[in-house]
Amino acid sequence: MSEAQSVPGTQQTAHDLTAFQHNILVILAEEPMYGLAIKRELESYYDTEVNHGRLYPNLDDLVERDLVAKSELDKRTNQYELTDDGYETVLGQLNWVFSKLITDEERAEDVGDLVAAHD
Repeated sequence: MSEAQSVPGTQQTAHDLTAFQHNILVILAEEPMYGLAIKRELESYYDTEVNHGRLYPNLDDLVERDLVAKSELDKRTNQYELTDDGYETVLGQLNWVFSKLITDEERAEDVGDLVAAHD
């Protein structure tokens, strides 16, 4: 079992998240962002418009679960940042995906090549 999977409560939380929420966590793994920047990243990924009514309730849910921290940049703009639990949730999800994907040495090399390309 990886360190990410051993964090109390993190795995259970990860199972309760939607794919959309997982994608928000992945986006925030890169750097803290304000809501509209997150929205643009999601729209680029989905290649379609993401409504505020979908984004902000999901961000609020992630904040309530302590996976994302919310802070005020100015009177009108909030910044969102991945918490340690959020980071562990992303790692746990990756670990689960890799456990399903890597079934032989050739696939392990393919994944290793992907990781090396991003170093």
